[in-house]
Amino acid sequence: MDSEISLTVDGRRHTVAVDTRTTLLDALRDRLGVTSPKKGCDHGQCGSCTVLLDGRRHLTCLALAVSYDGAEIVTAAGLGPEDDLHPIQEAFLDHDGLQCGYCTPGQVCSAVGVLDELKQGHPSHVSQDLEATPEPSDDELRERMSGNLCRCGAYANILAAVREAAGRGQA
Repeated sequence: MDSEISLTVDGRRHTVAVDTRTTLLDALRDRLGVTSPKKGCDHGQCGSCTVLLDGRRHLTCLALAVSYDGAEIVTAAGLGPEDDLHPIQEAFLDHDGLQCGYCTPGQVCSAVGVLDELKQGHPSHVSQDLEATPEPSDDELRERMSGNLCRCGAYANILAAVREAAGRGQA
């Protein structure tokens, strides 16, 4: 059974008919041609499908598209135009935070979400004081980015990129 849904993806509104069992990832990639989020594990374990969904980072392979009718989605491709990259994207380039690049869109969206969570004062598992605004320490950043895997092992450079962006107060 198909349902018609509306999604705003990277600033463009789309209306699409999807089977009620279709994941948001499959709707984006197969129905709308938005290929920035990648299909890695398809089980919510690798983070390569991470996007910003209504402003928060989200794994699209675990979400049914019909549950997000009317949602606003920002992918790594929609963070900024090529001639005016988002600060996280620039930091990833400056610190060589990628190798093969497959996980990079998910890493970038997750990093944007991480810095926003820090700004909002959300604690994580490693936060020492649950009442204080968490600091962007390496432990804090590693914990928050731990849901995004990199098969090439570019973690040191990814951490450096997120640390730099956090130091500049960027999200």
